[in-house]
Amino acid sequence: MTTTATRTEQAPGGDTLRQALSTRPRPRRANPVYASLTFAWRALLKIKHVPDQLGDAIIFPIMFTLLFTYLFGGAIAGSPGNYLHYFLPGVVVLAVALTSMYTGTTLNLDISKGIFDRFRSLPIWRPSVLVGAQLGDVVRYAIASVFPVLLGLVLGFRPDGGFAGVLLALLFLQVFAFSLAWIWTLFGVLLRTPSAVQGLTFPIQFLLVFGSNILVDPQTMPGWLQAIVNVNPVSHAATAVRGLMHGTVTAGELGTAFLSCAVLIWLFAPPTMYLYNRQER
Repeated sequence: MTTTATRTEQAPGGDTLRQALSTRPRPRRANPVYASLTFAWRALLKIKHVPDQLGDAIIFPIMFTLLFTYLFGGAIAGSPGNYLHYFLPGVVVLAVALTSMYTGTTLNLDISKGIFDRFRSLPIWRPSVLVGAQLGDVVRYAIASVFPVLLGLVLGFRPDGGFAGVLLALLFLQVFAFSLAWIWTLFGVLLRTPSAVQGLTFPIQFLLVFGSNILVDPQTMPGWLQAIVNVNPVSHAATAVRGLMHGTVTAGELGTAFLSCAVLIWLFAPPTMYLYNRQER
């Protein structure tokens, strides 16, 4: 009788088994903020373990700064020094805009490997996977924006807005890069392979960057081209960064730049999240 009772207590499904399997209380479900920060930390760890990802973020800004300043600066502005004063705030925007492409590429690579299928099965706020990846890549954008400034200071660039102006410009750039990266994130979710994402992203980046006021003053362009440049969100970002660094920014310029960021998020974030939630791989 005693043996039978003992076996009944220890049988699967009994209290003893339940106590062994639930030695800790069930953890609380992660809220959207905590889940997003967790995936942001995951993006930072990827940069830590694959530091080669930062190569383009460092090399391209330096290359563009030296190339355009000394190769075209004299022809455009009369001297490299004069052109550097105008061009350097723009090349910071250029560097960040080009670097933001990797958000979509790395996202597509994770999706193609099936990792995001496991994420979608977790009891978390589903957009936190995308938002967290974007937030983690802000570190990449910060590195891409700091190096041109440091190189410009070595070459003789002296911002009239001082340290505070440069710092505010770099902070705004992170907001703009986060907004712009939603375009590439949409491609990362929509397309099948990382090479397809790169192939479609590069021409659009080329048009956005070189169809802006980064390299030259739009006043030197034909009227029809000025109209295109003036509605380009990259132009608004470059104008705000240039104004902050030189201490000449107006409330209208800054407001238009932030409005451009809001429009980019409004246009591309909702369809990206919709496709991600509906996606079957």
